[in-house]
Amino acid sequence: MSKQHPQINLSRRSLFKFGAGAIGTGVLTVGLGSNLLAAEKTPPAPPAENDITPDKALQELLDGNDRFAKRKRRNPDQTYSRLVEVAKGQKPFASILGCADSRVPSEIVFDQGLGDLFVCRIAGNIATTQQIGSLEFGSLVLGTKVIMVMGHKRCGAVEAAIKGAQVPGQIGSLLAAIQPSVESSKGKSGDRLENACKANILAQVEKLKSSSVLSELIKAEKLKIVGGYYDLDTGKLSLVS
Repeated sequence: MSKQHPQINLSRRSLFKFGAGAIGTGVLTVGLGSNLLAAEKTPPAPPAENDITPDKALQELLDGNDRFAKRKRRNPDQTYSRLVEVAKGQKPFASILGCADSRVPSEIVFDQGLGDLFVCRIAGNIATTQQIGSLEFGSLVLGTKVIMVMGHKRCGAVEAAIKGAQVPGQIGSLLAAIQPSVESSKGKSGDRLENACKANILAQVEKLKSSSVLSELIKAEKLKIVGGYYDLDTGKLSLVS
């Protein structure tokens, strides 16, 4: 797979405005930082381009996971020269919305390296407003061609939602976001927790697809959004549909 990593000039004190006409009508403005007046003089930056297709990007993820599960990892893009290369700019080929669970590190289970994946992690792999915004940025600006919503076996957040656990602080907000999937999966044959985990994955996929930015990229065949279920015991990921 050919990967090139042109620099994208983003800083905390700059504001970019870029047109989304290449993927549909309308203009999307991304603000980064506080120096808005100076940034008004910055010329618009177009959406990122990438020569890999969504199908090939997905296959790259699946092939990497297959290597991991079979203990045949190549550990690509993990050298010092790669670190120097991507320090100048990033162009990941895939985005991952994954669970914060410490046993599911995306770069390891997909056998990828520095600059390959744009990763958002949150307990229960839920698509919050901020997660959606991050993934919109990853696809539209950085050029990722596939978004994988990756849930996993025996997810503690989903199990807590099933049990209606009474939790302190903001933990309850996570369980509330998962609860609709718990309800929708009730009565299905098989393991209740697995069913709820997979229902939650699909719910987050649909939520991402409802994004105006991501849906336009899908229509233009520049993006694919899929769900994956990771087996903690085998290290194998299977697609969920």
